[in-house]
Amino acid sequence: MELGNIKRIGIVGAGAMGAQLAQLFAQVGGYQVTISDINMELVNNGIKGIDGRLQKYFVDKGKMTADQKSSIMGAIKGTTIIAELAKNSDFIIEAAIENMDIKKKIFQELDANAPADTILASNTSALPITLMTMATKRPDKVIGTHFMNPVAVMKLVEVITPPMVSDDTTKVTVELMKKVGKEPVMCKDISLGFLANRAYGAMLNEAVQMVWERVASPQDIDKAMKLGYNFPMGPCELFDFTGGWGISASSEADRIKEVGDARGRCHPLVKLMTRAGYCGGLGKKGIYAFWDDVLSKW
Repeated sequence: MELGNIKRIGIVGAGAMGAQLAQLFAQVGGYQVTISDINMELVNNGIKGIDGRLQKYFVDKGKMTADQKSSIMGAIKGTTIIAELAKNSDFIIEAAIENMDIKKKIFQELDANAPADTILASNTSALPITLMTMATKRPDKVIGTHFMNPVAVMKLVEVITPPMVSDDTTKVTVELMKKVGKEPVMCKDISLGFLANRAYGAMLNEAVQMVWERVASPQDIDKAMKLGYNFPMGPCELFDFTGGWGISASSEADRIKEVGDARGRCHPLVKLMTRAGYCGGLGKKGIYAFWDDVLSKW
């Protein structure tokens, strides 16, 4: 496989990350993109979000014509049939929920239906790529590509290499990431959370613990990090923005399997707030609201 042979991109998952990835590869890379999810409502919502972002941030600001937007949207199609996506893709990125059993089933189906030279990648933020590799019969063509949210803004992509991946697959993947404007960093598949999330997670856990102890509000903790260390966003603010609380809670069981009970468990505060519906994400309540609504008064 060479970069020039990649014409069609498949994205499994039409949620926040999947839809942004579809937009990236169609808009910046100029690729034909197929995006899938478990039902057409989710697929259509993802595509509608792409249309809205292109209109708001590009057409309305004079950075793109309506015809250019129409051309990008015309390069994106949706489906609920993973086999259809797989058959018509040269490079596929799985961007489904952070649950290993679900991811392995997706990789099995992709492997069974994709052309033999198609590369299969996962956008997981922490789970071992090697376990997904072993769900396929093409271990040399499975790799991790962890993009950061929001995809259009963040330059980083972590390229995670399991032990069986080929040099050719790694080379083509790195070239593809650069073609769509990203700066790849390499990480072997032996680090839960890879590079950025592993380091950031340690800081986040301390911030959450301070909120739990009522040392300070999450707003003031973030203000301290932004003013003291020049962070553009504090740890609590970032997870409120991305919806990271819900992701952390849903992937707890897989983390415990990987690194043990002590390191893998969610903080009690994260469990409490996500059970109450404070999971974060655009337009949704997170730890800031939970502090204001509940914790500061409890």
